[in-house]
Amino acid sequence: MRGDDHQTSHLFSYLSPEERVPADHPLRSVRRMTDAALERLSSRFALMYSAIGRPSVPPEQLLRALLLQILYSVRSERMLMEQLEYNLLFRWFVGLAMDDAVWTPTTFTKNRDRLLAGDVAQAFFAEVVAQADEARLMSDDHFTVDGTLLEAAAGVKSFRQKDAPIPPPDDPGNPTVNFHGERRSNATHQSTTDPDSRLLRKSNTHEAKLQYVGGLLMENRHGLVVQATAVVGTGTAERDVAIAQVAALRPGAKTVGGDKGFDQRPFVDAMRATGATPHVAAKTKYSAIDGRTTRHPGYGVSQRVRKRIEEVFGWMKTVGLLRKLRHRGVARVNWIFVFTAAAYNLVRMRTLEARPA
Repeated sequence: MRGDDHQTSHLFSYLSPEERVPADHPLRSVRRMTDAALERLSSRFALMYSAIGRPSVPPEQLLRALLLQILYSVRSERMLMEQLEYNLLFRWFVGLAMDDAVWTPTTFTKNRDRLLAGDVAQAFFAEVVAQADEARLMSDDHFTVDGTLLEAAAGVKSFRQKDAPIPPPDDPGNPTVNFHGERRSNATHQSTTDPDSRLLRKSNTHEAKLQYVGGLLMENRHGLVVQATAVVGTGTAERDVAIAQVAALRPGAKTVGGDKGFDQRPFVDAMRATGATPHVAAKTKYSAIDGRTTRHPGYGVSQRVRKRIEEVFGWMKTVGLLRKLRHRGVARVNWIFVFTAAAYNLVRMRTLEARPA
């Protein structure tokens, strides 16, 4: 028989968000690994807050909420707070009870800024990497490096000549700017919206945009991110970041894969100086590596596995919303880049955990 559409508002509810979330939900594994990392950071959080005054938003809940924003591609803090109002799954993951009040977007943003200043993203990322290492999911001797361009939260209209007077706009919301025929470069011009961004392009066939450079170091066993760094863009930023990331690894023999952009003599020499063998894709002309490197079977393996790092960049840009940045300034951009890499590692570790034995 047909059911009745009569809707009643019950006075009491006897089910908690914990009971509403299925036992096999993917977020349960992510929550468990996240809580383990946050527990290790508890003493760090205690040093960031005063012992007197009104209680702030718990940093653990802030970080869980930021993780949800990345995992579910929520575009803004306002939309995230809206989801927390009625989404039981989000409330359970963050740690809010059914009758707990949700923060206003302004309160959430101001409390988040304390985490930005405390370099919590790097600490959280390190704890996630430590969990993967303890679970023996990471390789100690085979790695891949690569970089990508991150479009800044600034338009080309804001790219003005340094120290030049700015005339009053004809339209404050979308001013008319005529820069045709004007020679513009990073040496003479700067964005008024995001001064740390730089005018960059991927190749001569692509348009130039205001962007940052993000670099990743990936281990080759399971494709987990070992290090993540976003910097102000330059012509050599990708290689400079990669050299610093490899130099920070534990001493020992290792291989470092990369695309043809890393087949440069300074990079190859820097890798060998750290004891690493550069397994970069060789250019057809003027290559910095020769048959002494390419003849080994391991070189072919590195060339096959190194393509997996593009999957990481793809996830971070599509799911993690880094295709167009929402933060300004290199410090904030690096913070969210590192934190998004930690979120990718959590998802990847959950996938590896769910594999049949």
